Amino acid sequence: MSSHLSADHPAAQPPGPGSVEALISQTRRLRGDVDAVRRDSQDDTTDPRGRWQRALYDLALHQLTDLDAHLAQLRDGPAPAPRAGSLLSRVGSAEWNLLTDEAEWSAELFHILGRDPASVPLSLDELPSLVLAEDRPKLTAMVTDCLVDGRPIDGEFRVARPDGTVRTVHMMGEPVLDADGSTASMWAVLRDVGELRRSQRVVSETRDSLRRHRPPPWQGLLRFPDEGRPGLDLAAAHLPPTSAGRRPGYGGWYDACPLGADGETLLTVGDFGHPETEAHGPAVLIGALRGLALAGTRPGRLRDGLAELLRATALPPVDGAVYCGYRPDTHVLTWTHAPGPVPLLFRGGTGRALSGQGGPSGQAEAALEAGDLLLLHTGALEPAAVEHLLSLARRLTAADSAGNGLRIVTRELDEFPGRQDACVLVARVTP
Repeated sequence: MSSHLSADHPAAQPPGPGSVEALISQTRRLRGDVDAVRRDSQDDTTDPRGRWQRALYDLALHQLTDLDAHLAQLRDGPAPAPRAGSLLSRVGSAEWNLLTDEAEWSAELFHILGRDPASVPLSLDELPSLVLAEDRPKLTAMVTDCLVDGRPIDGEFRVARPDGTVRTVHMMGEPVLDADGSTASMWAVLRDVGELRRSQRVVSETRDSLRRHRPPPWQGLLRFPDEGRPGLDLAAAHLPPTSAGRRPGYGGWYDACPLGADGETLLTVGDFGHPETEAHGPAVLIGALRGLALAGTRPGRLRDGLAELLRATALPPVDGAVYCGYRPDTHVLTWTHAPGPVPLLFRGGTGRALSGQGGPSGQAEAALEAGDLLLLHTGALEPAAVEHLLSLARRLTAADSAGNGLRIVTRELDEFPGRQDACVLVARVTP
């Protein structure tokens, strides 16, 4: 394979072995320090901020590990055949001769593209056949700019391997000039960056989740039982409005707490209906609800008891709420809404709104089963958004935890146009 530098630009002298060895030592020390900090971190990975920090640590370690392997390759020279799956097998090189239409590929490039090393390397005209259709124009533009205008290649595209897997490849290259200054060939290095991009996506998604789903200010005063309650796996979140929704507010709340003293759980979600409600408002209301629940007040009487307590405060009346009591020994859910939205039940790949109340503030019962997923939400969700949630029944019933179910719900509602701020609570019935 010919040199990738033109005759007018002689290659710079490579660094001495001692210089590269020093860089390797520094990289490994830094990687060890980062790993030690990551292991010593006490952040809760169930919390959005904790997940984001863990993802950043993992990404930094991934990049430092790659850097270590690349520096080792500089020190030791190219290996004849790197072990499949190793870091070095993710970087390959190629040169396409424009005069003879011949191509030379390194063994690593055959591995990256999933092709038999004994096969003939593809020409530049044949290379797009490996690339996903939507990425082919990007590759064609990069190659054309390189061959016609002499611009360096630096871009990414996705390739479909014969085994059906898709890899993201980062390609860097430049034209090789002959003595007359004409382009004689094109040289490139191609790197499999699929794992790196996956790590970066995790960081981006957890960062965006942290920005969008910051815990409401009242959550610092009241602990939500993320570890669950008897017979229930729980998860909940506050969703700020989309750009077309109303201005942000924290008038909604969610909570789960003991109902009486026999293992029953009160699940409640509601809304004051006033976005200007003071940040401590939901904390005061949840405290009042917990007091009534511990005293054994049944869901059907919570509305009146809460209204009486709120009259002694400066808080506005509750605009809508749903109150559910769940007994793990009988698997019976007792619920009422006043006049908030009804609970949604997902079972066996289908979803439906619970019904059967005798009136707007009546009380109803429903028998639940292990694996059922119950979804409570505030009235800020429009009927179209609720219908969309019901359409997710197969995905929600397949979720193996309340947290995973909540992630599906929040991801879908984040994209729903014009959604106002809302609270959602997911309860998955355990055996």
